[in-house]
Amino acid sequence: MPPIGRRDALKFFAASVAGGMAWSAAPWVRAATAPRQGDSKAGDAMLGIELDQRMHSRLSVQGKLLTGWQASETLLVDSGELSDFNLSGQQVHDLQDPRHGRGRQWLFRGRAAAAEVEKELALSSFDALPGLLLVQVRYRNLGKRPLAVTGWRSSAHELDHAAGGFWSFSGATHTDRRDWAQPVGDDFDQRNTLAMDSSDYGGGTPVANLWRRDIGLAVGHVEPVPRPLDMPVRRTAKGASIAIESPAALTLAPGAELVTERTFLAAHHGDFYAPLEQYRLFMQAEGIEGPRPPESAFAPIWCAWGYERNFNVEQILGTLPKASELGFEWAVLDDGWQTNEGDWQIDRKKFPRGNQDMRAFVARVREQGMRPRLWLAPLAADPGSDVLHDHTDMLLLDKDGAFQTVTWWNALTQCPAYQPTIDFYVSLVRKIIGDWGFEGIKLDGQHLNAVAPCYNPAHNHASPQDSVEGLAKFWQAIYDTAHAINPDAVIELCPCGTAFAFHNLPATDQYPSSDPLSSWQVRSKGKSVKALMGARSSYAGDHVELSDNRDDFASSVGIGAVISTKFTWPRDIDNPMEPLPPGGFVLTPEREVLWRKWVDLYKTHMLPKGEYLGTLYDIGFDKPEAHVIRKDGAQYYTFYAPEWDGRIELRGLAAGRWKVRDLFNDVDLGIVDAASPLLSARFQRFLFVQASPVGGQA
Repeated sequence: MPPIGRRDALKFFAASVAGGMAWSAAPWVRAATAPRQGDSKAGDAMLGIELDQRMHSRLSVQGKLLTGWQASETLLVDSGELSDFNLSGQQVHDLQDPRHGRGRQWLFRGRAAAAEVEKELALSSFDALPGLLLVQVRYRNLGKRPLAVTGWRSSAHELDHAAGGFWSFSGATHTDRRDWAQPVGDDFDQRNTLAMDSSDYGGGTPVANLWRRDIGLAVGHVEPVPRPLDMPVRRTAKGASIAIESPAALTLAPGAELVTERTFLAAHHGDFYAPLEQYRLFMQAEGIEGPRPPESAFAPIWCAWGYERNFNVEQILGTLPKASELGFEWAVLDDGWQTNEGDWQIDRKKFPRGNQDMRAFVARVREQGMRPRLWLAPLAADPGSDVLHDHTDMLLLDKDGAFQTVTWWNALTQCPAYQPTIDFYVSLVRKIIGDWGFEGIKLDGQHLNAVAPCYNPAHNHASPQDSVEGLAKFWQAIYDTAHAINPDAVIELCPCGTAFAFHNLPATDQYPSSDPLSSWQVRSKGKSVKALMGARSSYAGDHVELSDNRDDFASSVGIGAVISTKFTWPRDIDNPMEPLPPGGFVLTPEREVLWRKWVDLYKTHMLPKGEYLGTLYDIGFDKPEAHVIRKDGAQYYTFYAPEWDGRIELRGLAAGRWKVRDLFNDVDLGIVDAASPLLSARFQRFLFVQASPVGGQA
């Protein structure tokens, strides 16, 4: 365990502490008034936090107690944990920040009763983000001996059980590709690590959420780069708990201090949408936000992956006229065009003339009025590839000098923070966009979300974390290169099955549901991504063949996702090694009718360009499940359930009367008044309706 005697560039919010000890302030923190003594309470009208004499805390929401006294911020040590600190002083500052606006900061100080450790806690709130508290703690070893630290825990709170139980959202990646939003069962226990869950799965959005029908708590961090923290959510004997933790072990030398990452605690009503939106707004003010995607990022997608790796070019070219006729505007050449993952040379068995044939393929796509996009899996080098033989220096190595593997392709991971690696892929993007003429790139693979720390001595990293923090810069280099050549290029980032890594967002034009295992994942992922990307979002539902019954366009269209398909035509492929699902992927006459209908509905209403109203319905507790989009004066509601026969409520309507129409079945359902917006409805799987104001009212 290395000794810690410096801040390691961690910033602390506090400008000063009782007793005259100064902390380095984040540059945006400015006290609008002189510090003044306060009581042991912090927070705003939504979320309050009160400290007792042990520096344990309890929460209140809108003035009503939510929890009992709990040890919310603790230092983890070899002998257990330090959770009791005798409160000795507190201060409060008014804040005025050019990015976040008006706010207030509370400072609390105490000393551990069981050890010579000082604790200083800073809690900050901003008027623009009600219910959210920024949390940071400094622990200082006042003793004469080194202190073995095993980590720290912050914002640890337990909610009592309530009728209906709990739901949880996790932005962390899990190798088994589990649901991001889940009910909290009796044995629920998720560590939710933001570090690597396995060699090629890791990272994510640094937010976890636990909610009941009446209230929820969310935790996360607001650092500008990924941090390997954990966000455990557990079922307990009394209810359920949530926290944010660092498992990093270190030795705290005498006089040295440990400053935690900048974390937050948020209270909210409804599901995970509100705290994710607050997180986005905070990070957007910090300078991390998605680009405004080009118009073509909302066009329907046909992908050649239905023909899988062993496709022949004539199969794809033969399908293009049908895809174009149905209204699909993108044609994606997927995995199999290349000799291997790593060299990214054209397979001459499929494209005998190499570059010339690839340019000709792009021209054939355009002849059908479609846009060409190419599949690519950067940072993976296959055994036997030239790049692995000639440029072993590019590899990401662990502290023992071992390789990191990409399991799907049995490949090795390259380091994104090594300049020759960046240069290699930037050159490849120039060829794809500038020479071959593709208008988009589909970046694919579960390893694209996050990478492990790199210890390769050839890279001369300042820290092994350079690879972790450098991944977002790697994607930015690819994004900038593609857009410098073609400003309307679309960069799609598809980290198969993993949670969305928020720090990669600035280099992403389109994010798909990333190999969903169900329609529920299409919808629940979509709701979270829309909260994180906002009005800038181009979220794609991924191939409809991955949805329930392999035909559930409703789960994409209804939540405002771009539609996508990988149908084959006029027949399926024969692949005994990977048998097709029942019915295959071939576009039968029956499917063609359905596909055409959904494409027409999608293009007529273009809901991805509307305003997704994510706080109107709770995805966990409200039945039937509902999603709402406001666009061009109308509101679109899509309800989902295996079967439903009963009332539905059209929430969020402006005052007045509204005409309701079932868009899929082209049937009027009647008139509702916003004062009592209830309808009797009967449906299977989904109900897709449009509410339009009667008489031109707004």
